[in-house]
Amino acid sequence: MSEHGVEKRQFGHRARLALSPACELKADAQAHAARTMWNLLHAWWQMMPKEKRTLASADAAIRQARKDIDFLAVLPAQAAQAVLKTYFQAWKNCWEGRADAPNFKGRFRTVMSVDIPQGRDLNITRVHRRWGMVNIPKVGRVRFRWTKDLPVGKRANAENRITGARLVKDALGWHIAFRVQTLEVKPDLHQGPDVGIDVGVTVPLALSDGETYEHGEWLTGKEKARLVHLEQRAAQRKRHRKPGERTSRRLHRTYDQIAGLRAKAKRRALDWQHQTTSAIAKQYGTVVVEALTITNMVKSAKGTIEEPGKNVAQKSGLNRSISDEAWGRTVTMLTYKTAQLGGTLHKVPAPGTSRRCSACGFTTPGNRESQAVFVCKNPDCGWSGNADHNAARNVLHLYRMGLALIPAAGRAVVRRAKRVKPAAAR
Repeated sequence: MSEHGVEKRQFGHRARLALSPACELKADAQAHAARTMWNLLHAWWQMMPKEKRTLASADAAIRQARKDIDFLAVLPAQAAQAVLKTYFQAWKNCWEGRADAPNFKGRFRTVMSVDIPQGRDLNITRVHRRWGMVNIPKVGRVRFRWTKDLPVGKRANAENRITGARLVKDALGWHIAFRVQTLEVKPDLHQGPDVGIDVGVTVPLALSDGETYEHGEWLTGKEKARLVHLEQRAAQRKRHRKPGERTSRRLHRTYDQIAGLRAKAKRRALDWQHQTTSAIAKQYGTVVVEALTITNMVKSAKGTIEEPGKNVAQKSGLNRSISDEAWGRTVTMLTYKTAQLGGTLHKVPAPGTSRRCSACGFTTPGNRESQAVFVCKNPDCGWSGNADHNAARNVLHLYRMGLALIPAAGRAVVRRAKRVKPAAAR
């Protein structure tokens, strides 16, 4: 038992569902009913005066809608209440400046989902090592892929339980996302070494100790050729569509195939990120990364008519590469995984880390010989080495100098803290 006691942890776990064609039709009908319920609520909100936009009035409106519109009855009553709560929470997020105002949900551009608010309705059982069974209201008992131990059966209690779930459909089919609440022992302080990480496009993750984490293409050669062929087919069919004409089923089918291949690539990228960040969190006690403003890094270079941009195609390709690496998601994974294992993650200012010599501290733009090679231009130094590892060592150096970024009032500020001794000097 840890001397720090226990703590409550809430997290989500997503698993793939194995639905029969009949069950898949029922799930689709529920998702479309939930989307329609949202649109009806939005129309009701726009028509009602401000003083009548209350939760009680909206609840009465959706109850009446379920009586008047037959196909809304396929949506369970608790799922309809979840749509109502989500809609009001969306307006609250808008008023507090965290999101845009809610809007109508289109049929083809909206993620199909259904909420199951009560965990007791799921009645989860494990069939064998690979599969489990879950009860979905008004759908039935369905199988799901068992990839993580869940607090079910004798292991479930007031502190360790599944509080609810959400059905989500993407290009690869239906999935169920469980909301899990557990009571876990607080981890002891991680005794691993400190490490700085430099993220990039050519080398995704370079560590200050010389370690490198790389990956190949997310799609095989045949899959990439198939994707190009489908995109060309979609463009050709779209070009022959008359103005105002509805999209054909054949074109929608092509779009679904394209989305399936892209979803497969994303799933493989997520798997690589999870494995990589888990390995880093287990090995190192303190992880230091750059505080990158990724939205500014991927801005378009098109410019304006008066001042057109330069190297637009090259910048566009770089933007796609940066977005594909998903650096922000990597940092998010490292943040919660290091915390679960007793470690910490810190951010330091990004400017200058790729131009500074980690051996002598000399900083100049000319130090970066190329994308991969760093050569110090200081006559008294002349050190050369891998540019990514050099930047990672500079990232760790900034943390040890006490230049970590501390969030304050929604922004990050530099605060010079007590100097941290290097691991070798401890």
